[in-house]
Amino acid sequence: MPFLANILSRVKPSPTIAISTRAAELKAAGRDIIALSAGEPDFDTPENIRTAAKAAIDAGKTRYTPPDGISELKDAIAAKFLRDNGLTYGHSQITVSNGGKQVLFNALKATLNPGDEVVIPAPHWVSYPDMVTLCGGTPVVVQTSRHTRFRLTAHQLEATITPATKWLIFNSPSNPAGAGYSAAELQPITDVLLRHPQVRVMADDIYEHLAYEGFTFVTPAQVEPALYDRTLTVNGVSKAYAMTGWRIGYAGGPEELIKAMRTVQSQSTTGPGSVNQWAAVEALNGPQNHIERTRPIFQRRRDMVVAALNAIDGVSCPTPEGAFYVYPSISGLIGRTTPYGAVIKTDQDFATGLLESEGVAVVSGSAFGTSPAFRASYAAADPLLAEACERIARFCATLR
Repeated sequence: MPFLANILSRVKPSPTIAISTRAAELKAAGRDIIALSAGEPDFDTPENIRTAAKAAIDAGKTRYTPPDGISELKDAIAAKFLRDNGLTYGHSQITVSNGGKQVLFNALKATLNPGDEVVIPAPHWVSYPDMVTLCGGTPVVVQTSRHTRFRLTAHQLEATITPATKWLIFNSPSNPAGAGYSAAELQPITDVLLRHPQVRVMADDIYEHLAYEGFTFVTPAQVEPALYDRTLTVNGVSKAYAMTGWRIGYAGGPEELIKAMRTVQSQSTTGPGSVNQWAAVEALNGPQNHIERTRPIFQRRRDMVVAALNAIDGVSCPTPEGAFYVYPSISGLIGRTTPYGAVIKTDQDFATGLLESEGVAVVSGSAFGTSPAFRASYAAADPLLAEACERIARFCATLR
């Protein structure tokens, strides 16, 4: 009898963590490494949030909390949803978890049965398909196109939905491509969903506040109120407030679903860290100037990196609407040979060669379901980004 669960044979470790780990190993060995593989802001958590956490510790707010969040944080989340998205949720419709990833996992675990299908547009965040598989469902990956700037079309969605479809995972702005849907672009998608009442929407809005000039963020239940009772609107404090290590994600959704997710969480991790929750209260209720201050910095970095990559022969990089990633095509480099005689057959070959030769860590497009490409994060200081782009150009120039 095998010791490990059979399902693990169909689940891969996170590729982003794998490449980041390899980069850290090389750096520890003395290599000069620039890691553009992790999705993590390089700014410090704002001072007012850190101060609130220290005050919570000093006030003795270090005990167990309710399994899905303290009431003060639910108040702050409800206020945020109303303020930013025009959505009204009560406490029984809100859940708080150990990061947005756990919110998504809890929802899938609470709803999926064998044979249930989950539609996932590609390129997609690396964890979506494997989480669906772990929870007993079937991921149905739909390839988007560079011609649509990596946006799912209504025709594609209509053609993919079956009687077994239970969820659409919708991420805008997206990881890895930074693709964002305007209200006009999202409306045809919601129109399709209205025709298929068995399909729920998992709206991953984690990059909501990283939306750049010319693009206005909207979320599905905001665009189509008739989907309110079929939508789980997911968010968190990690990206907007530079709080990745604090591990606070949250969601608003139908009371029945939230109750089921609470049951799952109560029997797994229970509540998030108490001090972290109080920090999140300050993040959502306190001054929002950190967002306004960092957004133009990210936009400037985006423009610099896109221009630099598009100047490289064999690389084509679209300009993302949001998030802090670029997702350039390297189709023009496939089949070329390194100075050491190795052929670049895949984008994984490219990412490995780039890391070993030039010390720049990026993630291959195969990890996100769309190849040949790579994802690079521009959540790094300008000098590091400039140096990284020079190294990428140098590596590409060696390929023949």
